[in-house]
Amino acid sequence: MIDNLPYRQVGVEDARAGGILCVADHASNYVPDDIQLGIDPKLLNAHIAVDIGVGGMADRLARKHGLPAHIATVSRLVCDLHRKENEAAVVPSESDGHLIPGNIGADLAMRLERFHRPYHTALGKLIDRLQPRLILALHSFTPSLETSDETRPWEVGLLYNQDDRAARHAIRLFGEQGLTVGDNEPYSGKQLNATMDRHAEARGIPYCTVEIRQDQVNTAAGQSRWATLLADIMGRVALEV
Repeated sequence: MIDNLPYRQVGVEDARAGGILCVADHASNYVPDDIQLGIDPKLLNAHIAVDIGVGGMADRLARKHGLPAHIATVSRLVCDLHRKENEAAVVPSESDGHLIPGNIGADLAMRLERFHRPYHTALGKLIDRLQPRLILALHSFTPSLETSDETRPWEVGLLYNQDDRAARHAIRLFGEQGLTVGDNEPYSGKQLNATMDRHAEARGIPYCTVEIRQDQVNTAAGQSRWATLLADIMGRVALEV
């Protein structure tokens, strides 16, 4: 965390209004020293702690492709910024079969005040200033869950709740790249869309919640390739919505 803030913003100072804004809720596996989760430290490099590859892609989108980015700097195991304040999973006590002992009986009010509210307040102010034409909510997903035998065939998925304007274009464009594209898969935006419900749908701003399978972006080369592809496709989507 920089200056004890649960987010960092890249490429926002000179960003033009009416462009594309990238938001990365699960980009970090950082746990502050004064919070003890009580888990094997190896799990901090797993998907339950961080969306693998997302931080690198968001930085590349901002620094190389001109898409300003609002990027989380704290692990979702400390406070899940992509959950509503009143959801139990905002401070998860378990994830994909792993118990998070340090979160049982945790000070929820403190976590919300320290992490969740500053993150979303800053994002709201940034959206007010930039008035983006399109928001890209960037996530990644594990090829398979430890608690399931099912494999996930999609290389990329588009999630949405009520507003699917941008997602429809993106699904088509990714498909034209020869990719296997999930339509509200591997998760449904009807159930998991907290950040875009609050900051995009509530404002009437078109958005794409993009989930990329982590074996596509677990290397610097993969992140670079996908950042280039995302910049191209999101730019084309923005012209259509």
